[in-house]
Amino acid sequence: MKFAWLSIVTLLIATSPFNVVCASEKLVAAFENRCTKCHGKDGNAEGDIDLSSVASAAALTEQPALIEDLISVLRDHVMPPEDEPPLPDETRERMVAELHSILQTALKSLPFEPIPIRRMNRFQYNNAVVDLLELDRDIFQMNERLLRRRENYFKPEKKKMPDQVRVSCRPLSKDIDNQRPEGFRGVAAFPQDKRAEHGFDNRADHLSLSPLLMESFLQLSQTISESPDLNERECGCWSWLISDPEKETQRSDAIRARLKRLLRRAFRRPVDEDTLNRFSDFTEAQLSAGASFEQSMRKTVSAVLAMPEFLYLHEDREAADSSVESNLGRYPISDFELATRLSQFFWSSIPDDALLDLAEQDRLHKPEILSNQIDRMMNDRRSSRFCDNFPAQWLQLERLVTAIPDPEKFSHFYYQGYRTSMHMVSEPLLLFETIFVEDRSVIELIDPKFTWQSKMLEANYEGSSNAGTEVQVQTFRRVSLNDPRRGGVITNAAVMTMTSTPTRTQPITRGAWINTVIFNDPPEPPPADVPPLPEVDAAALEKLTIRERLAVHRQRSDCAGCHNKIDQLGFALENYGPTGVWRDKYDNGRDVDVSGQLFNQYEFKTAVEFKQLIVQQKQRFIRAFASHLLSYALGREVGPADSPALDEITNKAMAGTDSMRSVLKHIAMSEPFLHKNIQPESSPGNGGENEE
Repeated sequence: MKFAWLSIVTLLIATSPFNVVCASEKLVAAFENRCTKCHGKDGNAEGDIDLSSVASAAALTEQPALIEDLISVLRDHVMPPEDEPPLPDETRERMVAELHSILQTALKSLPFEPIPIRRMNRFQYNNAVVDLLELDRDIFQMNERLLRRRENYFKPEKKKMPDQVRVSCRPLSKDIDNQRPEGFRGVAAFPQDKRAEHGFDNRADHLSLSPLLMESFLQLSQTISESPDLNERECGCWSWLISDPEKETQRSDAIRARLKRLLRRAFRRPVDEDTLNRFSDFTEAQLSAGASFEQSMRKTVSAVLAMPEFLYLHEDREAADSSVESNLGRYPISDFELATRLSQFFWSSIPDDALLDLAEQDRLHKPEILSNQIDRMMNDRRSSRFCDNFPAQWLQLERLVTAIPDPEKFSHFYYQGYRTSMHMVSEPLLLFETIFVEDRSVIELIDPKFTWQSKMLEANYEGSSNAGTEVQVQTFRRVSLNDPRRGGVITNAAVMTMTSTPTRTQPITRGAWINTVIFNDPPEPPPADVPPLPEVDAAALEKLTIRERLAVHRQRSDCAGCHNKIDQLGFALENYGPTGVWRDKYDNGRDVDVSGQLFNQYEFKTAVEFKQLIVQQKQRFIRAFASHLLSYALGREVGPADSPALDEITNKAMAGTDSMRSVLKHIAMSEPFLHKNIQPESSPGNGGENEE
């Protein structure tokens, strides 16, 4: 943790009872006297923190991110450090309350982070084309879907999962089951997206479009329209879009009517007459040149799919209603923009006709109608795309693809050349899917009373090679949990395996994963000169535990802050070996010690107690989970201006509406979701990026 907090908190102890103005003045003095040497101007701002800029109480109010950091270190007992006088709980609580009050004042007029114009990623593009043309299968092999449903069990409208499902996992992008081929024949590859190292792959800052990429999208749209799989049998829009009218005299009227419907869907809003005329004239020109009606409409579809209005997700930088008074950084979105946000959030696709009809009537934003539409969308089977996309990225399960436990040490992980990871990844994804479909409490993500299990996965947990015969397509059964050590997104084999090396567990990696995924508080990158673990001879190594080997990092002052924060979370999971198998002792016979503290306050001695504490302190998890969801829903990083909405969502969940669908609805009806920043991106102080 940053050194500055030592001076801050030590001074605050002396200013109890806490007075905002007085304390702020003394904070300024403390910054000047004790902090600015390391955190000041002239290139000395370590960690990019310049505390010399805080010259008054007003200056503190103008830095909400700094206030949030202050609240965090006080709330989590990070400061004062162990070698300083302790801070009485009553004083600490009063300080946090006062700082929170200052923060709320600071955030009232703070603009929301702008969402830059961006194109659809591969997953969104595929779904948009499927929905636009009413196709009965994907146009690409969707390797983004780690979990493959091999039967039609996803029925959210019934709010009940079956007791048994057949699924598969294709972590290595192979067609492993030789069933119906995925993807349309002849379709060009989608231009490769950057992988999101932080956040989600729908983030706007990852999705640019260069001229070279534009060429690729033109080729892609042509190959889709020319694919032999775009035919009467597999294309639901064939009768109203591509089939030839019975009478030639009806062609002109049919073209305009059909294109008006197609373009409204593709561009997510009604098209003006000039645009409609342009596309109608293009189609008529194809007919005049001798093309058949079907060929002409295929060419037009190709043109539509290549249009920026289809490829780009864009919100107007102008106010839709000048009569509405609003901070330009918090302006209500239009109903058509709302329809697109909803469809991208729940379906990763374009709005359907029902949403567009309500938007055209300017009724979609009305709370009762909006609530009903959100319910409809979550009950629609297209919501499976949310379950395909969000949980795997949230849990970072792609990391499991590269996990290769040592074959000699963990022979049970391998069966006839296949890795158990193909089964591991399905367990947390099926849990998430169940909680969504059955609308269960989000707390069950941490501590459910059931899990999903295949024979091969069951054998892995037992450390056995008796894996059964199902490898490629697996039968997963829903089983009750009598062992509190099992279950949930933290202690499943997938997470334990992907946070281990081929031969041992990685407590630091596991702790960082929990901080990032469960509490949405990712640690800062380690210093560039972090030393490697000390080399020891084999005899000495045999006598050490992992906790003892990692103690060297805690001896460095610039490492200790983060390690104090993450190590205890990682060591809490040390009973789970590199493939998730429970162990009480290390290979050298030493006992596994998992004891520690959560948030520097709550002691635990076992992994079960650790999970129970997270459930008891569920407010922290719920807020973090809501923050992940909001970031995914908006396609941007969450900023300080979003904090009041996240607090409100968390409070509602704590008051009893903590079911998965309730939390999702709270996100979709929150202020950040319903507002946009229409300030120019290059203007100062709006949190946006400068234009190139």
